[in-house]
Amino acid sequence: MGESDGNTLPPARPEVEGLHAYSAPLEGRRGLLRLDFNENTVGPSPQVVEALRAIPADHIAIYPEYDGLREAVVASLKRPLQPEQVGLFNGVDAAIHAVFHAYGDRGETLLTTSPTFGYYTPCAQMQGMAIEAIPYEGEAFAFPLQAIRSALARGPRLLLICNPNNPTGSRLAPELILELAAAAPHTLVVVDELYEAFTGDSVLPLADFNATPNLLVLRSLAKTAGLAGLRIGFAIGAAPVIDRISRVTGPYDINSFAVTAAFALRDQAYVDAYVAEVLRARQWISGQLRAAGVRHHVDGGNYLLIWPRGGAAAVDAALRAEGILVRSMAGKPLIDGALRVSLGTVEQMQRFWSAYAAIEGLRP
Repeated sequence: MGESDGNTLPPARPEVEGLHAYSAPLEGRRGLLRLDFNENTVGPSPQVVEALRAIPADHIAIYPEYDGLREAVVASLKRPLQPEQVGLFNGVDAAIHAVFHAYGDRGETLLTTSPTFGYYTPCAQMQGMAIEAIPYEGEAFAFPLQAIRSALARGPRLLLICNPNNPTGSRLAPELILELAAAAPHTLVVVDELYEAFTGDSVLPLADFNATPNLLVLRSLAKTAGLAGLRIGFAIGAAPVIDRISRVTGPYDINSFAVTAAFALRDQAYVDAYVAEVLRARQWISGQLRAAGVRHHVDGGNYLLIWPRGGAAAVDAALRAEGILVRSMAGKPLIDGALRVSLGTVEQMQRFWSAYAAIEGLRP
């Protein structure tokens, strides 16, 4: 027998040994009203479902092909870009990981805001990066623009802005994002626009990737088009940056089903109708919360924050017992004690409000 007795393992890198990975409770969600992960709550266009069902069996046995997919993405963005300015990834999570893998290095700094999407932190930590997370400001969670500007002067390797921000909904005007990128040419400025469709705050219509080649925009088909289960995301930017982050991914990271679904997303009217319904639902539930005097915060994105009177943990559990899932913000800076509630259709929010009001002893 060798030196190993079965009780020892080869050590991983020090950054990995000390890493607390991003985790999310993904089990036991089917059959419930899922207002916990900001997903599309009604499913994709019937055209997408039809295209998936029509995939020939022999196509499953071959590696996926991406011919024309980048061109289709460019066409959907409705602005003059070249296909090599679009990177394809197994969801935006994989794009974020690739950004850190390509540009993050031990001793370098990630500049971001707090609280924000939880996956940024482990991605930075696994590369050995320092993290400077600047808090949002005030009860309205305003973007800390001046503090970010000051921090950029110290030369961080990456600036990552979730816009609108998850979970606070905070937004930064596209013009100001471009100013930040122009002021810090040696920092890669990454704008996570997963929720842009619910606000219209995209930086893409104004971006000039020749003038600011250090700007990178991330997009997904999960939140509006209903493809979260298929995992497909995009990075849009200067071709040399797309080339670098694409080098650190696998050759077939996007599966054939996701490719087929993406091509089938010519039904923009369906997506637009879903977004419009979510905005109606946001207006309706906001009115109920205001009328009942419930502390809440709603801004961009397809979600809002609620501070339950009965305690977040107890109300979270009570809602689950009613078949409704929400996301606890326990431990998150500034919003500990809140619940994040995804916005679905008006009917779905009416179901949520009926249950929530009963749990909290409010008049529905």
